[in-house]
Amino acid sequence: MNIVVFRVLKLGDLLCTVPAFRALRRAFPKAHITLLGMPWATAFVKRYAAYIDAFLHFPGYPGLPEQEVTPRAFQLFFSAIKKKKIDLLLQLQGDGSIVNDLLEQFGARLLAGFCVPGDHRAEKRSFLEYPDHLHEIHRHLALLQQLSIPAAGDELEFPLLQNDFTEFDRIQHLLPATGYLCIHPGASVPERQWPPRYFAKLADHFAALGYPIVLTGTAAEKTLTATVAGMMHAPAIDLAGATTLGSMGVLLSRAEGLVTNCTGVSHLAAALKLRSVVISMDGAPHRWGPLNQQFHQTIDWTTCTNYDAVVAVAGRLFLSSA
Repeated sequence: MNIVVFRVLKLGDLLCTVPAFRALRRAFPKAHITLLGMPWATAFVKRYAAYIDAFLHFPGYPGLPEQEVTPRAFQLFFSAIKKKKIDLLLQLQGDGSIVNDLLEQFGARLLAGFCVPGDHRAEKRSFLEYPDHLHEIHRHLALLQQLSIPAAGDELEFPLLQNDFTEFDRIQHLLPATGYLCIHPGASVPERQWPPRYFAKLADHFAALGYPIVLTGTAAEKTLTATVAGMMHAPAIDLAGATTLGSMGVLLSRAEGLVTNCTGVSHLAAALKLRSVVISMDGAPHRWGPLNQQFHQTIDWTTCTNYDAVVAVAGRLFLSSA
């Protein structure tokens, strides 16, 4: 059986599909499962080799903002995909309003996925009206359940590979042995970024309690982490641009906690069972907040703009585990 999953998105989005991939593999242990996604996701497929067999690059499509559309590359891809014998094509790209018509042309024996209310596909058992009220993880599991594929748990996971530890060894000399707190101030868009002065103030608060502070971020976020460090009174270790996805996983696995407004990093912490405080800036914590409230607390900044409340939540979460 040849299964292709269409999810052309970034880290946090793909981490939320791990329970769905796990359920697929358990239901179809001998199937060949392919992820159709963005180029970076080749590394994702290697990490989750127990669930995903292959990766296929989707070159972009009008209306999908994650990649620039190259007509020639798309034409070559489209010609190739129609020649594949796909038994099940799963559309996990939001409500499907942009891509469903396209995916119908791939020639799969069965196309399943989400659709908008009122779409003619909603009459088919293979489609589910997009359940906006559900968490991102539970959305995918609801679709699989409609296809008679039982869930295999809703927890996230992030396997650490040998190469992750090799990459971590390159930065380990910069870190204290244990006990550090990670502060990740970056976000995918500026509108989802908690003010740097609050990150700095919170970092100083926990530094005064004895926590070494480690600032994390991508290379593009070096200016942001430098701004946070410059606002702090306590010293901080700034690792922006110094970590790979794998070494970041090891770094978080050895930390005492994380404060972030980045959903991708928050899901990484959830997969590693690292205590975290997540500041939700878009008013959708019901969709993106970590599920396990024992290890993670999400604060909806659109309804609670109280810095002291964030400190109180973080204090209860981190200090209770000390």
